[in-house]
Amino acid sequence: MRCIDHRRGGAHVALKIIKNVEKYREAARLEINVLEKINEKDPENKNLCVQMYDWFDYHGHMCISFELLALSTFDFLKENNYLPYSISHVRHMAYQICLAVKFLHENKVTHTDLKPENILFVDSDFTMTYNVEKKREERTVKSAEVRVVDFGSATFDHEHHSTIVSTRHYRAPEVILELGWSQPCDVWSTGCILFEYYLGFTLFQTHDNREHLAMMERILGPVPSRMIRKTRKQKYFYRGRLDWDENSSAGRYVRENCKPLRRYLLSEAEEHHHFFDLMEGMLEYEPSKRLTLAAALRHQFFTSVPSSDQTTAKSWEGSRDISR
Repeated sequence: MRCIDHRRGGAHVALKIIKNVEKYREAARLEINVLEKINEKDPENKNLCVQMYDWFDYHGHMCISFELLALSTFDFLKENNYLPYSISHVRHMAYQICLAVKFLHENKVTHTDLKPENILFVDSDFTMTYNVEKKREERTVKSAEVRVVDFGSATFDHEHHSTIVSTRHYRAPEVILELGWSQPCDVWSTGCILFEYYLGFTLFQTHDNREHLAMMERILGPVPSRMIRKTRKQKYFYRGRLDWDENSSAGRYVRENCKPLRRYLLSEAEEHHHFFDLMEGMLEYEPSKRLTLAAALRHQFFTSVPSSDQTTAKSWEGSRDISR
């Protein structure tokens, strides 16, 4: 809900109102706890997580006041007929997401629900051009400045870790296999988000665990034998391999709709290859081998910015100083 905060000089704020139901109130208290920690560690809001201004209880309804942001990166994509973002916009958003989530990880917090719906533009104004070939209007966002939002499922390292976390399409293999999870599950989700920005569609479009694992194998290669040996979910495997019938209707669907990751490249330009190298690091099966966000921020995709994209490079130079 958009409101005016008279104590902030009439500033417009976003007000999140939580129903007076105990389980929702408890979730709100947990979210406020994380948001207060973020404010304490980052009072100047340099680390690109949404800023909480205040919270209060109104007749049992928990109310949280936030800085007012614009459309989510998902809603912009949807309203633009799922036209992918440009590689320079992907780069700029990727850097900011990595920076924000790295800050959380350094403060012993795992977000656990990263997805395009939870990455919001600061300003979603756009320019419009007409694509003669496709006979449609196409939007280009003017500024790719974003914030990470929704800390309702965020978990501190010392807290109880639910068995299943993350929205299905962005769920890491260790979560599906119930091997336990920590910060690397956010890195996996980030890799899935970046793929979606680049291509305009979800990498793992499924609602079933076995099919999800089959898609992973088709795109990323076989699940490591160590993970297969350790999982309690042996029903998904047979003789150390995924138990999957490639000739079933589901098998044909996966074969026809999924392909090895590098075959999704839209260009042979070096920056596109750098981008896929970054994604491969984020989509490493083994959490212990998965790229950390500190390493991601030093990746060539961010450090070797083409001369055509120097405006983007300049716009995050300040952010890069924070991450060092």
